[in-house]
Amino acid sequence: MKHFAGLLMTALILVFLLSFSARAEYKHQFVGASKCRVCHMSKKKGDQYGVWKESKHTKAYETLITEEAKKAAEKAGKADKPPQENPACLKCHVAGWDAPAEMLDTKYDKTEGVSCEACHGPGKDYSKLSVMQDKELAIQNGLIIPKKEDCLTCHNQESPTYKPFDYDTFWPKIAHDNPETK
Repeated sequence: MKHFAGLLMTALILVFLLSFSARAEYKHQFVGASKCRVCHMSKKKGDQYGVWKESKHTKAYETLITEEAKKAAEKAGKADKPPQENPACLKCHVAGWDAPAEMLDTKYDKTEGVSCEACHGPGKDYSKLSVMQDKELAIQNGLIIPKKEDCLTCHNQESPTYKPFDYDTFWPKIAHDNPETK
């Protein structure tokens, strides 16, 4: 019995460790921020695209091309690939970085960095106006309404450039609600 329990524990640990290197399974296609921009740049509706465009999230990919990024990768022991090609860096700097090619629409652009779909999920199936007008239908089609915990998947101490993250301080800097839907 102890032998079986030991084997079971070993198998569970192996599955757990392998899950970290596995690609995410995407059910919806990434379309890129330019698709979101069409409906989300109206000042009257909150200019969500403009808020994102002015945020540091827009420059997340660009930061990977800097000397500072190379030093951070070295510090983290992840210098085996350049930061702009390194999964350890891309996971927090590019939406859809690990999606297979067939899950990337022709307008998808990894240089958009932490774009709309990084927080709200791949948008192909919920981006249609008829779907977006029904919040529950949009959620059924892949829309994610992010929570504090979602931010913490990247804003955490795993980052070699970690700075304390206080959601209540940083959220107002990127808040982009639509005042017409409240």
